[in-house]
Amino acid sequence: MTRHDWIFDVLKDLRSYAQANGLPGLAAKADETLRVARAEISAHDPQADTGSGGGPPAGRAH
Repeated sequence: MTRHDWIFDVLKDLRSYAQANGLPGLAAKADETLRVARAEISAHDPQADTGSGGGPPAGRAH
């Protein structure tokens, strides 16, 4: 676990919530934001594990 994991979890939760509640625009923006976060964090911290998995976090209630 890295210090950045929480932001990826939040963005994945937001994307999952949007998909489950018929908010495709929000889901797309959350997905875009995940990609930007991964790229920027990787650029600033090459040792960071930015988790390229695109699915929602397991076991999280929405």
